[in-house]
This record gives sequence, structure tokens and C-alpha cells, in this order.
Amino acid sequence: MNEEKVRKEEFTISGEKLVSTVKKLVQEGNIRRVTINNKEGKTLIEIPLTFGVVGALLLPTLAAIGAIAALVTECTIVVEKIEE
Repeated sequence: MNEEKVRKEEFTISGEKLVSTVKKLVQEGNIRRVTINNKEGKTLIEIPLTFGVVGALLLPTLAAIGAIAALVTECTIVVEKIEE
């Protein structure tokens, strides 16, 4: 059986850097899921990603992230990466 190993990373950033950070993470690849939490730890949005999700398909999600960024001063991004 081929079991995937998933590793979680957390980044605490300001709201103004949220969209650019998510774009950068998605471009790196090997990401299964991105979760954005406010500073109290409440989940604001959870984005499941699959291989091949790029470009125009991501635009509505990035618009939603931009709206969240306008409302929060600090947030935490939790990234689930697939280890090969």
C-alpha cells in the first residue's frame, strides 16, 4: 500500500500578507489543504487543494481570501503538505 505522509506547518502573518503568502504556498506544490484561522484559533476558511488546481480555478478562492484579509489583522495559516 502507498501511504501518504502528511506534514503540517503553521505560519502566523498579518492580514495584508495573506493573499500573497497563500499564492506562494500553492505555487510550491505538494499541498493538500490550506486552513486560515483567526488569532483566537477559529477557522475562517479551509481550502482543499488537488494536483492541477492552478490559475483561473483558484481566482474565486483568492478573492475570498482577500475579503478575509481585509477583516483580520493577524491570522494563522495551517498548511498540510504531502511528503514524498
